Amino acid sequence: MFKFKTMNDKRAADGNLLSDKERLTRVGKFIRAASLDELPQLFNVLKGDMSLVGPRPLLVRYLPLYNATQARRHLVKPGITGWAQVNGRNALSWDEKFALDVWYVEHQNFLVDMKIIWLTIIRIIKREGINASNDTTMHPFTGS
Repeated sequence: MFKFKTMNDKRAADGNLLSDKERLTRVGKFIRAASLDELPQLFNVLKGDMSLVGPRPLLVRYLPLYNATQARRHLVKPGITGWAQVNGRNALSWDEKFALDVWYVEHQNFLVDMKIIWLTIIRIIKREGINASNDTTMHPFTGS
């Protein structure tokens, strides 16, 4: 079976991996730009573990770092797309993302979900907010 490599294993002189931006291959850049890297999560939606719309799941190692307000994002199922994604995606700060996630938890309804799905389609077509300001992915969350 033929496999596409989306990231390489390039390392700095000290042996640490280079940043995601420096390791992303052409194929990886295309997959991220087209948001194709999100498609496998549809299986999680079909299984019932995720929703189409909701706060994006974050790394488990971040759990002890959330304050009480930030932890409210877990009151709804995580989603493939969400309010933070259509309002800046990776171009947002962590504080902005959490504020938008909590807003969604407090205002979740069918019409908001439909608006998010519509805006997601537009953002994918326009390729907006895919990368963080100066990097390919978000910087790790370290608490606030």
